[in-house]
Amino acid sequence: MGRRQPKQLVLAFFGEHVVDADTGPIRASVLITVLEGAGVAAPATRATLDRLVRSGILARGRSGRETLFSLTEHGAAVLREATYRVRGPRPFDPQGSGWTLVTFSIPEGQRTLRHRLRSTLTWEGFAPIRDGLWLAPGEVDLAGSLEPLRQDLAPHAVVAFHARELAGFPIGESVRAAWDIEAIRREHLAFIDRWADPAATTAAAGALTLRTMLVADWLALLRADPRLPAEFMDAQWPAARSVQTYRRAHRALAEASTAEFAALVTHRPTVSRRTAPAAASSAPSPTRSAATRPR
Repeated sequence: MGRRQPKQLVLAFFGEHVVDADTGPIRASVLITVLEGAGVAAPATRATLDRLVRSGILARGRSGRETLFSLTEHGAAVLREATYRVRGPRPFDPQGSGWTLVTFSIPEGQRTLRHRLRSTLTWEGFAPIRDGLWLAPGEVDLAGSLEPLRQDLAPHAVVAFHARELAGFPIGESVRAAWDIEAIRREHLAFIDRWADPAATTAAAGALTLRTMLVADWLALLRADPRLPAEFMDAQWPAARSVQTYRRAHRALAEASTAEFAALVTHRPTVSRRTAPAAASSAPSPTRSAATRPR
């Protein structure tokens, strides 16, 4: 589990505390304070916020000398999409049976759109198995996941199928070629090693920063694990331990971090808002609330 990026931390903060709450805009000083506790310098936080405004995830406003940030509709949709899996009871179980196959064709000149599509597919558990052909375990709700991209995708740019393994054509080699299963195991073990120690939730950074770091790490782990069927794992597969570790750490931080957040956002400035257009994001780009989507 590598070094946390400022973008991961900002999205974790908004996803955990803002997207489903009536908090009003968040002062830049609050975000800088939280990320400084995670080792991110103020200039890096400001640069990250600027990029998230340009990508349409956040909107910038001002009140006097304060700079304020709030989620756009697009940004809220992106974060709500992740909510079900982040908080769900079985985040590493496959979504149904069989396999989902996707192939797509996007012109060379639309590199940003291609990046957004690949990012969405990766979040949904897809990996490329050969040029232009991506595979994911289970039955992925691809229509919902790609909804924010519909207006930018040409008709028939993406073609998808639900498939099953045929006798005489075992899928195991394709799975092992698409995913480094041992690397996924190492991601789980790194998460467990980082957060299983009770001291991890009592560090000097403060409960709000620690909870933001925890959720950022959890999102990174969810992105790394495509939810492969159990037959590709061994009896010591650590996913269940990761879930237990996350829930235990989250419970330990919940009360203090919620109180700290409330204290920081008590003051609500009057906003003169300048909203960025809801452009495309490089984050996982799903759409409607995942709480309404079966997994």
